[in-house]
Amino acid sequence: MTATTLIATRKSPLALKQTEMVRACLAEKLPEGSYENLELSTQVDERLNWSLEKRGGIGLFTKELEDALIEGRAELAVHSAKDMPTTLPGGLAIAGYLSRARVNDVLVHRKDSPNPQTIASSSPRRRVQAGLLYPEAKWTTIRGNVGTRLRKIAAGECEASLLAAAGLDRLDIAAFDGLEFLELAVEQVVPAPGQAAIAVQCRTEDLAKYKDLFCTDTKLAVTLEKAFLKRLGSGCQIPVGAYYKEGLFRIYHPEVGHRTFEITLTALDQVEPELELVMEQLAIT
Repeated sequence: MTATTLIATRKSPLALKQTEMVRACLAEKLPEGSYENLELSTQVDERLNWSLEKRGGIGLFTKELEDALIEGRAELAVHSAKDMPTTLPGGLAIAGYLSRARVNDVLVHRKDSPNPQTIASSSPRRRVQAGLLYPEAKWTTIRGNVGTRLRKIAAGECEASLLAAAGLDRLDIAAFDGLEFLELAVEQVVPAPGQAAIAVQCRTEDLAKYKDLFCTDTKLAVTLEKAFLKRLGSGCQIPVGAYYKEGLFRIYHPEVGHRTFEITLTALDQVEPELELVMEQLAIT
């Protein structure tokens, strides 16, 4: 009998959908296997009154899942790549990423507030960049999964919020009563490093089994974006954007604003040399 592979995941609708996508990929690439979810709650899921900005953000959505890998309760874990720290716990590795979805941020606003004056977001990256587009807006926060946030906007807790297009797409949400969806161009709001990529994590000892199953292009892009973030010593609570696709590396940093670099990546060993050239040009302190 084939042993069942347990996959650690958060319990939110989006996390479960992303894990479903990983299971479908594994079932196609390793059809002899059997896969089941190990559904876990993180401290952030249980404490909706927490300020993500004050608590640092990075790692808050991943620790319990990584503990399940380290303790042998699961063989794989599924994360939103943007939520992952730039340094992994000892003994763990990224097996790979699914093909990336739409990376844009989406301004979701009430239909009666086409130029919103109150926008909710706990992301400094979103607040700073979208703030350039809506300089008169005041910023607040709302917590909850995607559906909860949409209901809160429609109910008037704020006039607008910013959500990831990938999450909306994966949940098949293209409209919501009383709301409008405005996709923001990546030139206007550069995504978070790893945004829209689904990461599959494993123990280092199991890496050989999984490392060739996933999307090479996404791995190259996210590796560059996360390496840039690591060079800055920053996490998701610093207003940094980084996005690589088809030879263009777009970044946002408050010291230099929006910048674009031409980079051709075909292998992982090119990431650090190319990034070194970018950092020399930026001269960020």
